[in-house]
Amino acid sequence: PHRKAETAMKLGLLFSGGKDSCLALHRAVAAGHEVACLLTLLPERDDSWMFHTPALEWTALQAEALDIAQLTAATPGEPEAELADMQALLARAVCETGIAGVVTGALASTYQATRIQRACADLGLWCFNPLWQLPQTQLLEMLLAERYEVVVTAVAADGLGPEWLGRRLDRAAVDELLALADRYGLNPAGEGGELETLVLDAPLFRQQLRLVETSPEFRAGAGRLQIRKAVLA
Repeated sequence: PHRKAETAMKLGLLFSGGKDSCLALHRAVAAGHEVACLLTLLPERDDSWMFHTPALEWTALQAEALDIAQLTAATPGEPEAELADMQALLARAVCETGIAGVVTGALASTYQATRIQRACADLGLWCFNPLWQLPQTQLLEMLLAERYEVVVTAVAADGLGPEWLGRRLDRAAVDELLALADRYGLNPAGEGGELETLVLDAPLFRQQLRLVETSPEFRAGAGRLQIRKAVLA
């Protein structure tokens, strides 16, 4: 995924604002491609089958920080409707920006990857998954090495209590996640939905997000960080 592309392509990025989609963006750019737009699905329910849901309203600030156009579409969050809504958003991106392919942050979810590939195939788009099968430990180490600033926005796993909501993924947090993975068998990078994230700063960001007002909400072993106010700094 790091090799320069023989032919640079204009691509759209399925973008949730979390660490995986931001890392996929940087891998696509490093490979020589132009990422012309960020594509964000906004599920109307919290338990979407396909898409990340916490803190999506703040992806607009990230798009501004990246200086990349963002196209969004609401989806009811039902499995087959989500697929149709995603395909409609991809088709719109083709018309409006002329993309020839789509970048995803898919890491190990065959459910997610096969459905995105099907939607791309139907539209004649190339599907680029630069993080596919990347070991989760390696992904976390990349975030540290490249100085990503990442905050945890949701947790749903044994060992991840309310103290994790709003926590930065620094060296100590990553080491703790690896220890919890050994102890509880969770996915340290949250691939199984154990945790969700929001990227505040990364190599391609021209400005940094700053969280001004937040409140953690935790019950029945799971929680979310409600972000009331954020600004670009």
